[in-house]
Amino acid sequence: MNQPTPRLLLIKTGDSFPDVIADHGDFEALFQARLPDHELIVWDAQRDKAAPEHAEFDGVLITGSHAMVSDAEPWSEALKPWLHEAVVRNLPTLGVCYGHQLLAEALGGKSGYHPQGREVGTFEVTLTEAGQADELFHALPSRFPAHLTHAQSVLTPPAGSVVLASNAHEPYQALRLGPRQWSVQFHPEFTAPVMRAYLEHQQEGLGEAGQSIEALREGIHTTPEANALLEHFIALLETSPVASS
Repeated sequence: MNQPTPRLLLIKTGDSFPDVIADHGDFEALFQARLPDHELIVWDAQRDKAAPEHAEFDGVLITGSHAMVSDAEPWSEALKPWLHEAVVRNLPTLGVCYGHQLLAEALGGKSGYHPQGREVGTFEVTLTEAGQADELFHALPSRFPAHLTHAQSVLTPPAGSVVLASNAHEPYQALRLGPRQWSVQFHPEFTAPVMRAYLEHQQEGLGEAGQSIEALREGIHTTPEANALLEHFIALLETSPVASS
């Protein structure tokens, strides 16, 4: 008997730049494009007042945002207990960028501005020993390129979390936050053209910080291994679903 299609919730925590939306689609469209065979039910956390019931879904994805977790906007703070409850229920979850940082805070960690400034471009990420053995990440090579654009980071991971990946700039590129709860600082939903658009939007500030925009442009390329993380996450739900309580 075929396994039922997982019921997937995408928590949208912000909007992309207008030109990115026009050319490539907003955050939810980028995630949906990576999962063409699965319907994503979108909860816009900034605008939709009514929160969905955890029991209605088999898995949760959380987008990035141009907001800053440390600003503690009311919609963002209101999302924290929902996320905490998702972990308590063991609802499989994958947070991305802002979702990575917000999940960490919801579970007692700390997020804020990275002391070395922004990380924007395509950079290599390395799995830790725990990452290489992890249920979700073991399917990835020990080193792989990923698209990144962030000013804030997880500064202190929650107690009990496990570091699964890092790189020269960011010690917490991926975390396991619970039995089936993960988060990543990089963007598995991004394409190279989207990454180029984000770099162009931020080139002035990066240049003022002493970074070579030309080198960052030349470094942007496809990231098939990082992109595959979303498919691996859904595959876990299909092969060994965990019911929330």
